[in-house]
Amino acid sequence: MCFNGADLELLTFILISFPVERCMSVMQSGTQMIKLKSGTKGLVRLFYLDEHRTCIRWRPSRKSEKAKIIIDSIYKVTEGRQSEIFHRHAEGNFDPSCCFTIYHGNHMESLDLITSNPEEARTWITGLKYLMAGISDEDSLQTFEEADKNGDGLLNIEEIHQLMHKLNVNLPRRKVRQMFQEADTDENQGTLTFEEFSVFYKMMSLRRDLYLLLLSYSDKKDHLNVEEFAQFLKVEQKMNNVTTDYCLDIIRKFEVSEENKEQNVLGIEGFTNFMRSPACDIFNPLHCEVHQDMDQPLCNYYIASSHNTYLTGDQLLSQSKVEMYARVLQDGCRCIEVDCWDGADGEPVVHHGYTLTSKILFKDVVETINKHAFVKNEFPVILSIENHCSIQQQNKIAQYLKEIFGDKLDLSSVNSGDSRQLPSPQSLKGKILVKGKKLPYHLGADAEEGEVSDEDSADEIEDDCKLKLCYSNGTTEHQIESFIRKKLESLIKESQIRDKEDPDSFTVTALLKATHEGLNVNLKQNSDIKESGKKSHSRSLMGNFGKHKKAVKSRSKSHSTSDDEESQQNSTGKEAGQLHRLGRRRKTMKLCRALSDLVVYTNSVAAQDIIDDGTTGNVLSFSETRAHQVVQQKAEQFMLYNQKQLTRIYPSAYRIDSSNFNPLPYWTTGCQLVALNYQSDGRMMQLNQAKFRMNGNCGYVLKPQQICKGTFNPFSADPLPANPKKQLILKIISGQQLPKPPDSMLGDRGEIIDPFVEVEIIGLPVDCCKDQTRVVDDNGFNPVWEETLTFTIHMPEIALVRFLVWDHDPIGRDFVGQRTVAFSSLVPGYRHVYLEGLTEASIFVHITINEIYGKWSPLILNPSYTILHFLGATKSRQLIGFRGLFHKNSKHHSAENNGHCVRKRSIGDRILRRTASAPAKGRKKSKMGFQETTEFKDSVSEPSELKDKEGVLRRTARSLQARPSSVPVDKYLLVGSSSPESEKLKGAKRKESTSGKMFPKTEVSRAPLPKSYS
Repeated sequence: MCFNGADLELLTFILISFPVERCMSVMQSGTQMIKLKSGTKGLVRLFYLDEHRTCIRWRPSRKSEKAKIIIDSIYKVTEGRQSEIFHRHAEGNFDPSCCFTIYHGNHMESLDLITSNPEEARTWITGLKYLMAGISDEDSLQTFEEADKNGDGLLNIEEIHQLMHKLNVNLPRRKVRQMFQEADTDENQGTLTFEEFSVFYKMMSLRRDLYLLLLSYSDKKDHLNVEEFAQFLKVEQKMNNVTTDYCLDIIRKFEVSEENKEQNVLGIEGFTNFMRSPACDIFNPLHCEVHQDMDQPLCNYYIASSHNTYLTGDQLLSQSKVEMYARVLQDGCRCIEVDCWDGADGEPVVHHGYTLTSKILFKDVVETINKHAFVKNEFPVILSIENHCSIQQQNKIAQYLKEIFGDKLDLSSVNSGDSRQLPSPQSLKGKILVKGKKLPYHLGADAEEGEVSDEDSADEIEDDCKLKLCYSNGTTEHQIESFIRKKLESLIKESQIRDKEDPDSFTVTALLKATHEGLNVNLKQNSDIKESGKKSHSRSLMGNFGKHKKAVKSRSKSHSTSDDEESQQNSTGKEAGQLHRLGRRRKTMKLCRALSDLVVYTNSVAAQDIIDDGTTGNVLSFSETRAHQVVQQKAEQFMLYNQKQLTRIYPSAYRIDSSNFNPLPYWTTGCQLVALNYQSDGRMMQLNQAKFRMNGNCGYVLKPQQICKGTFNPFSADPLPANPKKQLILKIISGQQLPKPPDSMLGDRGEIIDPFVEVEIIGLPVDCCKDQTRVVDDNGFNPVWEETLTFTIHMPEIALVRFLVWDHDPIGRDFVGQRTVAFSSLVPGYRHVYLEGLTEASIFVHITINEIYGKWSPLILNPSYTILHFLGATKSRQLIGFRGLFHKNSKHHSAENNGHCVRKRSIGDRILRRTASAPAKGRKKSKMGFQETTEFKDSVSEPSELKDKEGVLRRTARSLQARPSSVPVDKYLLVGSSSPESEKLKGAKRKESTSGKMFPKTEVSRAPLPKSYS
């Protein structure tokens, strides 16, 4: 939830006009309102705010305790009759001043409410915006009220013990009693008033780590003067140009004690406030704004891209909503997708074809895009049109685009400076680019329509997954849904049988089981929102829905294993391999001139249509399956192609659950438009968000210079030998207010967590690894680790650093929280890493970044390597960082690879390893090397970490030689010799001395820093 300046001004005004406490009181007392639902009459319900002000509830409801909306899940609150539900009830005589809509959840669900008078509506809107803004009482007051069970305004020792347990603190009872007695100073001994509790809370919250840090710079005093504070900022925080005025400003802003302010010193409370402020966050504050060069050609940028933007859930049964376009645009997405199909009454509609997803009008989609496209930033929006319409409705599409977007489509004034180059994001500000097909140049200008290739239709579902419309009066919707279930069940059985014959195909089972398990819920939700009076029609499935027939030689093998972290973040999704149907007749479609003329710089082309004539403006679309083959076999040539043209990668058609693949392999080879399902939270979307936050979340991130010019082998053990490497030294010091996991393996038994921290590097294959701290037993409130983790990074410009907090259990571990940050956005010094989605939870770290020159020793730089590799056993083998990223085909192992096969661990070994996944207190975990590796086979699925569930580093070797691809892109990308740049690189590698030395050089920071840093 974000508020811009206008929002905050409005919030200030309404807070003055409507006293907040009165709003809270009214909301907690409850208000009768009409709840509008699609296809039904309004329902009168009593809505109220719960006592903790954390959620909205209503009654009566069949959902009982589940009838609630968490305040933190609210995306926005709109006044009046603006939502889709209100538009459907257009005949209703509702006063707009009594209407408002709450958008909440990951899928932008709407709760549409009508009050009996405008005053009630204003009260609720004011109160909700107040709560969404995060304006709350002091921590101690809120904690006191929650701990005061009997409401007498006093806390006894037993209530304090219960509070400590709730706060995840397991201090000795003797220590708690001692602090209790020190704080209990009034005549009424044995209880604490609020004032006394505030003293107790401060004693309990005292940060020992920060206090010791303050003492080390204050000559053992309990405060820092201006000179001492300036020294701390320069030496530890690596800030330059620190002035006296800057230090005094920090003291005035963060110091609590008036006496300290008068003396211009910073006490422990003020120092703690400063260290926990955004000024000491791990993320470079300069990167909250656009700071990169935005005048380079479009092909030099990664562009935030969405797949099937309109969907709120899965690809088969979920709802399509125009609000999803508003959401993703506000989240920084700059390439959105619109699937256009013929609709009733000549009006084109948007939905996922050949599925049971709902339909929305194309005109409504365009109006929503026009309204929200440039609210957050003015950089260009790419509208990816998937055209499945007749000529008549194509003309309607072109008409709506021109009428609604107007001058935003006019690119005549855009000057790229060079006709052979694409224009820059800066020159395209405020413009909308239509990505679609263009009529061939050999057609005359007077031709109103023509045929174009339909081979690259990016989101065309595989033939064996299509649902065909069949208007049969004898079949009911219930029968159709039952038929879907049966087909899925039979497919699961078939894949189970095939699994015994071919163990590589078990991914199909994993995906479809996951889809099948959630099918009943999805179908129920789908049927709940069906409008009454709808014309009955039926859909029938093709008889071979989802069946994979075994192909000979051309079959792409797949493998994917469930990921511990991914599953606990409810982001499932295992990819199934696709079969490439060879020798089929080329598909074509008719295209109208009006729609073709709107395509200027983003012409969708098929691989076989590419002609290297020096022209620009082509967009090549690949499914992740085909893109994986290209990356695997011809990464350097793919990189060269992406230096002139745009490439879009989209999820496999078999990702029915809207899961996402790993974008890193495609960013590594320079692919600009890596489209993900924005409606699906989880690891992959978190990587995507971290990537685009590094440039103000504007949707455009400049690609590294090495990817924009020249080439390198991303699989190499030393891909950029001429460049210095970065050494990241992370000292994990402590944690603060770490909550209990929402889904504990041992159930909700109320036990205090045993946290440990895992740090993962995600980037080039050679850089990908992870390490973790020891476990701290029974302390989630203020655990202390004081451990140092060291990583070596060959290409920091593309690397992401992922912090994860886990709760160690005897049978495994539970996910607590995470934060992912681009390496380039890290700031050196003492920093707090706030976990995403958790208000106060954080870990306190110290960051040092060094540069390392010369030939590197894997034993010295990366503890995950073993003596076996140092001695050269894998010198000619390529390293790989995690499972599923840049694989080789299992049939093409080299003789050397076959000579180094590693035995798979037994089930007993795995169980033993799982129970020992987090080292016991006092025992440092060592990283495992290649001898621990299990062999993994080629995958076209979402790449997951090359670790077992215990977080042990796993690397596999792969051969440089890969079999020729059978996909159509052979004709361009997979044919030809190495580039001159790559030959030079190979020559440089051959000349390298094997006895080179390392020369570490301490780096202040490689990323631009805030004013006071530069």
